[in-house]
Amino acid sequence: MRPPVLDCIHLAAFDAGTLADVRRAFSTAPGVAMQQAWRDSPEPAFARAIVRTGWREQSLFVFAELTDADIFSAATDHNQRFWELGDAFEMFFQPVAQPAYVELQVTPHNHRLQLRFPDETWRARVPKDDAVSKALMPVETFASTVWIDRAAEQWCVLAVIPCAAVRDVARDLAGDCWKFS
Repeated sequence: MRPPVLDCIHLAAFDAGTLADVRRAFSTAPGVAMQQAWRDSPEPAFARAIVRTGWREQSLFVFAELTDADIFSAATDHNQRFWELGDAFEMFFQPVAQPAYVELQVTPHNHRLQLRFPDETWRARVPKDDAVSKALMPVETFASTVWIDRAAEQWCVLAVIPCAAVRDVARDLAGDCWKFS
């Protein structure tokens, strides 16, 4: 299976605190449906989600619309193990010519986890109990806003990620190519 390609559009200024404005800003951005790429077909209860991206100045913007019948997280603060505590929107980014990558997560309550790994084999070389604490980045690494609509069984995330948090080498964002998940 060919990995999905997600083109980032250049975004004009918009009100990042208003869901209607965010949707309008991303209305021409191509979306990619999240998938369970490691499976031959999605699990029966797999919930639909669409992710769109854009950029402005030196920041990557990620907008996700997530279907979720039971929006929940027991997380109470930033930098907890969200994958063990309920729902989390996870983002992985790695510039193509760079070994280091980041893992960024957002919960429905807008708590953030930000991890940076030197390369894809680093976790295997570090004691399992130390990996997360050694990979932690400051809470201010990226910004996010979350909207929850329980009646529509949906939550939306807007993440604003400074490229300097992901890239080892400064360069213009236009034309840059990153791996993502």
